[in-house]
Amino acid sequence: MRINPSILSADFANMTAELAKVEAADMIHVDVMDSHFVPNITFGLPVVENWRKVSKTGFDVHLMISDPDTWAPRYAENSEMVTFHIESASDPQRIIYKVKELGKKVGIAVKPNTPLEPYKELVHQLDQVLVMTVEPGFGGQKFMHEVLPKIRYARELIDQENPNCFLQVDGGINLDTISLASEAGADTFVAGSAVFGADSPEQAIHQLRAAANR
Repeated sequence: MRINPSILSADFANMTAELAKVEAADMIHVDVMDSHFVPNITFGLPVVENWRKVSKTGFDVHLMISDPDTWAPRYAENSEMVTFHIESASDPQRIIYKVKELGKKVGIAVKPNTPLEPYKELVHQLDQVLVMTVEPGFGGQKFMHEVLPKIRYARELIDQENPNCFLQVDGGINLDTISLASEAGADTFVAGSAVFGADSPEQAIHQLRAAANR
């Protein structure tokens, strides 16, 4: 069970210290938003480049942008994993190829109401499938229980097509909801305020991982 804290909930004025608090994480989840695909703006490429220099933990970049075809390879140069939204990709196959050509891992993400079935032929090429458990754009939202059947379907699909692929969930993950997502088949969990809002982010990571394993 992998815990990837979202720096969307971190203190942006003290990012070196914030990144040091979560070295127990498997990866750092970086939400990139452009105000077009989602109604919010977060981190441009120069910001991520500089954070990567001071982080001992690898980056899992989640592109919530309108042009992942252009930007996915560029963010991949400064991360270990890039996940792009299938809804905004013009040529998903080419994005996958370009990111893998750089020697990096690649995944696709789907919004809560986007079906996975049309994209199942891509799964055998992927390192990660991300099922959003909130509408993307803002942190601090409540977990959408109605997405659980999609997580179960994604688990079945991954087990059939590519057992080495991670199944990630993002949105409203805390000690209560992580067990629901884990039971449905997720193995990688993005948690923002549940980690960075805790008195001890490191302890929160261990507690979340234990809850998922249970």
